[in-house]
Amino acid sequence: MSDTVVVGLDVGGTSTRATALTLAGERLGTGRAGGGNPTSHGAERAAAELLAALREALTGLDPTRVAAGTIGLAGAGRLLADPAGRAAFDRAWHDAGLRCPYEVYGDALVAYASGTAAPDGTILVAGTGAITAQVHELRLDRIADGHGWLLGDAGSGFWLGREAVRRLLADLDAGHAPGALGTAVLTDLVGSADVAPRPRDTVDATIQAVTRRPPIELARLAPLVVTAATAGEPVATALVAEAAAHLAESVSRIRPDGAVTPIVLGGGLLTADTPLAAAVRAEIARHWPDATLRTAGDGAAAAAWLAARGLPEVTDPAALHARLFPAP
Repeated sequence: MSDTVVVGLDVGGTSTRATALTLAGERLGTGRAGGGNPTSHGAERAAAELLAALREALTGLDPTRVAAGTIGLAGAGRLLADPAGRAAFDRAWHDAGLRCPYEVYGDALVAYASGTAAPDGTILVAGTGAITAQVHELRLDRIADGHGWLLGDAGSGFWLGREAVRRLLADLDAGHAPGALGTAVLTDLVGSADVAPRPRDTVDATIQAVTRRPPIELARLAPLVVTAATAGEPVATALVAEAAAHLAESVSRIRPDGAVTPIVLGGGLLTADTPLAAAVRAEIARHWPDATLRTAGDGAAAAAWLAARGLPEVTDPAALHARLFPAP
């Protein structure tokens, strides 16, 4: 057992992270590479980043010691349904020297496992997008939202950015001077906080600045909302409250009021100390006062834990999880 190693990968649109662990919870190596989501980057490029992260994590290790692996990936179902994509990942796995099997799970399950070892519970993720899922026996069960920027992701970073621009445009239409949040958004988009003598000219310039870029890039304005809300800016504060209500509503679609299983918060907007995280925690406490609330942690380590728990040598997965993710 002491020689056995497991590997886990947390594959995202902007980075790929890998971890190699012993079954005692000792981290033997970590690796990091570029975005490895095949939906965003194509299967071949994604597999190349996967290989780079694996090789770094396995530096100095005999890859034949690795008994199992897990890849956490947004859009895991699409990869599994795509023979060419799965073949590219299989080649990367083999080229890293690995001969053991690996599993592919959705990133929401990996985020959940990074917060708790409980087999049943709920994961709420808010970053660029937003998704909620019920977990049953450490498998994703019912899912709410995650519908993408065009149809859903209410309360997400994209949603915050879009709503901030909409509030700015409404102020300009009404002939009102933008507040602190609107000024920050205007400066970011057009390079100046100045409003033209004819406000419609500024409206048109703002719209053009937004439509010239991919829509999802509105998510980069979310930090402006968070910063303004931290300072008590009224529009930003209202947006944060509305976003929190949307996120709690998505949880309520699949989780009964009063349920006591754990809830894990994931994604950059909810794992950092932000007004949105605080507002979401308050909403959750109101609906599910007896639920244990956790924050998602190291996704690569959680993926490795998911791989380890399926090995016969691991008789107490919860104890291994506690070593990897000690209580604060």
